[in-house]
Amino acid sequence: METDRTPDHPDLRGVTLQKVLEALVDPVRRRIVGQLSDAADDISCGGFDISVSKSTATHHFRVLREAGLIRQYYVGTARLNTLRRAEFDEAFPGLLDAVVGAGLRP
Repeated sequence: METDRTPDHPDLRGVTLQKVLEALVDPVRRRIVGQLSDAADDISCGGFDISVSKSTATHHFRVLREAGLIRQYYVGTARLNTLRRAEFDEAFPGLLDAVVGAGLRP
């Protein structure tokens, strides 16, 4: 019997603004959010233009997922990432637009 490999995602009603801002303070995580915002499709973990090790990237994805910014799911063996824009905009109106619109400055 196959188990569900999809990681848990928080209900955004339980995510604090502080947790979100702490996730977005890191330039690598802002870059991930920016790439997802610009992407036409969901992106696999290995498909991002970030210059960190695989284990460090895994940490960054976990922080973003736990802050409610991204949703991760599997297709075959690939873990895909998507921005939870609609849900996030409802919980924190205008925040993603402000972060992405600021050019994601490091």
